[in-house]
Amino acid sequence: MSKRKIYSLLAILIVLGVYGYEYLLNQEEQANIVKQGSTVKQQTNEYFLPTSTTGQIVHHEGYSLSYSESHEQAEWVAYELKKEQLSNANFERPYFEIDNAVKTGAASWKNYKNSGYDRGHLCPAGDRNYSESAYDETFLTSNITPQEHDFNAGIWNTLEQKVRYWANKYDGIFVVTGGVLEKGLQTIGEEQVAVPKRFYKIILDNNKGHIKMIAFLIPHQNSEDPLYKFVVSVDEVEKLTGIDFFPELDDSIVSKLEASSNYKNWSFN
Repeated sequence: MSKRKIYSLLAILIVLGVYGYEYLLNQEEQANIVKQGSTVKQQTNEYFLPTSTTGQIVHHEGYSLSYSESHEQAEWVAYELKKEQLSNANFERPYFEIDNAVKTGAASWKNYKNSGYDRGHLCPAGDRNYSESAYDETFLTSNITPQEHDFNAGIWNTLEQKVRYWANKYDGIFVVTGGVLEKGLQTIGEEQVAVPKRFYKIILDNNKGHIKMIAFLIPHQNSEDPLYKFVVSVDEVEKLTGIDFFPELDDSIVSKLEASSNYKNWSFN
């Protein structure tokens, strides 16, 4: 074998070795990201987390989620919104990024391109304005869902603002939100991201041990109706989703609260 051929062979082996080493490093890095995502973070109130119907819960610094691979989005996103976290900070809006902590692989933001739907936040960026890292984290693709623009900027935005109002008024609340994921939904993109027909948001106030909760179920279209028109019982949302929202609360307390759709203890002013 000529020296030229030997050198060429060695060069090929070196290139293959470099690529192989980089591949192993990338695999190890991915495994570490998934492992970090499975670890409960200091700011996450695990006690109030719902059950997962998918078995894939991911914890970020500012929120936790249960990812549904079959729908390519979270079935729920849960987080605590404390009064002291409310802020009007004006951080620069980042690009959306794929959430590498989702073991089965989160959908790409590219599915939304030219789809006619907004990349609707489940945990709003406005709820994580207390730090730039927490704000940026809301732009992970596991935290978005297809939403019609008029809905996203309309009734849904009104509800998000009301949540911040309650967080301030009641000195902090716990929020669980998501689309109602079911069979036969319209999808967008190559990865077939499901488009929910309804969205829910459940708020729990545990201020000084006096627990109250309220649930909203809103059709995926804008509405001029007042928010209280969309109040339902937590039980109704549980029946639609198969999710047990507050499994760690005492049954004698939670059963009565989850069966009620009374909103008189919540200020809508």
